[in-house]
Amino acid sequence: MNHDLSASPEHSARLEKLFSKIRHFSDLPRETLVHLASIAHPAHFDAGQVIFIEGEPARQLYLLERGWVKATRMSLDGREQAMIFLQTGEIFGDIAVFSDSAYPGTVAALEDVDVWVIPAEAFMKQVRQDIGLAMAIIHRLSERVQHYIGMVEDLSLRDVEARLANTLLQHAEKHAGQLIIPRRHWTTFDEMAIRLGTVRDVLSRALKKLETEGLLRVEKHQIVLLDPQELAGRGKL
Repeated sequence: MNHDLSASPEHSARLEKLFSKIRHFSDLPRETLVHLASIAHPAHFDAGQVIFIEGEPARQLYLLERGWVKATRMSLDGREQAMIFLQTGEIFGDIAVFSDSAYPGTVAALEDVDVWVIPAEAFMKQVRQDIGLAMAIIHRLSERVQHYIGMVEDLSLRDVEARLANTLLQHAEKHAGQLIIPRRHWTTFDEMAIRLGTVRDVLSRALKKLETEGLLRVEKHQIVLLDPQELAGRGKL
């Protein structure tokens, strides 16, 4: 269930802190951040809850303060394709707001999340008056375009094994001298398959093949990358 929280100086300080962590927003003047804090309100979504639905009018955009969300599109035959996975410090719903269109995908919480909601009309008014904010938004939208260009390249030019290798390398973290991908509670084979644009059985075979060849090791709570260099080679066109 969505729980709106009452505004308070503490909430304003939280939002200013979040803005300072968002790429391209950290250099904005404090007065800009204060104004944005004045038009935003916090909300909470439980794990599994839908935040907005594909085709819904884009009346607001969202700043992700805590947790993970996923944006997906659904085909007529019920097949789900992941568009993007987002975590703390990301903005979503903005593309539809700036194009004055409906939300292009459905966004759902993968775990309990806290967001800040900014009405589209109020945000657009501020953007028109603030060149610094407008440039920050342009930078972020440009990064999103690059993401989707890479996604099209992956889905059209790479096979599942290559897409898997690329995705593992992109999300690897260094821990105790190893490169690992933590297995969050929602990182099931089904979720991974949706991300890669395939089905569970095909993904399982690709993982098993890479494990058999000694490139990675699948553990209960993580995937360990044993040969990142070879994985990088597998991911090339």
